[in-house]
Amino acid sequence: MENAKKVTRMAKMSIPVAILVFALKYVAYHLTGSVALYSDALESIVNIIAAFAAWWAIHFSMKPADKKHPFGHHKAEYFSAVFEGTLIILASALIIHQAWGALNHPRMLDQPIFGLAINLAAATINAAWAILLIRNGKKYRSPALDADGRHLMTDVTTSAGVLIGLVAAILTGWAALDPMLAIIIALHILWQGWKVINTSIQGLMDVGVEAEEAIRIRNIVSAHAEGAIEAHDLRTRIAGRITFIEFHLVVPSTMTVGHAHIICDRIEDVLHNEIENARILIHVEPENEAKLPPNTTAVPFA
Repeated sequence: MENAKKVTRMAKMSIPVAILVFALKYVAYHLTGSVALYSDALESIVNIIAAFAAWWAIHFSMKPADKKHPFGHHKAEYFSAVFEGTLIILASALIIHQAWGALNHPRMLDQPIFGLAINLAAATINAAWAILLIRNGKKYRSPALDADGRHLMTDVTTSAGVLIGLVAAILTGWAALDPMLAIIIALHILWQGWKVINTSIQGLMDVGVEAEEAIRIRNIVSAHAEGAIEAHDLRTRIAGRITFIEFHLVVPSTMTVGHAHIICDRIEDVLHNEIENARILIHVEPENEAKLPPNTTAVPFA
């Protein structure tokens, strides 16, 4: 519960951070008239909308299971990430449209030094917050926080490219660098938007844990299933912060239900300690369902 509150609090804090960064970038654009800075500011509007969407999705995903959603609402975060990816793609299209027009009528920047300094400050704030979001998104298994952080990190990359390009335009006097840079930024944003959407779709399609994590789960079960004969048919799926684990556990036909239950409890306790937010289902079967010969040292996993 405490972790859930931390995730919700971070998502809520992203909203004022996004508004502050947008305000700084818009001031930088207003001072310089740069199309590249305009594209950077436009992406920050997307950041504000995305921050609201992430906060709503995380808040909704925290709702307990009910009759209509017996497995909970954890996948709500993936919808936020898909929405955010769609907004990123839309922003890239708007940037290309604006930059293409400016490419035909390039002009030098107004008050470039002051404008770039403000944009650098905005990028620094974004970078610090993005790192924090990504770190906590991984720590607390929050797709929405992770997607928001990765989106902000692309924004930081964009800002860095803008700053470098505009400094080059000022030094060379080549005004066309400004809109050309905006188009390159838009293509980069487009690619990042697709990656965010693709990752979220995989989550909605019930992707399983990574191979290394699956091996770790198998080893945990084998090491703590003393008294059982075999485990097989491991299946996993990830839904937001939750990892669903299910497998079949073969026990001697003469074993009592109570004894089999003790073995299952022991395995579940270890899995809960080792894998945060795990939901475990164990199907107990009699020994004639075994797929491998007995192992005297550890319970084999078929």
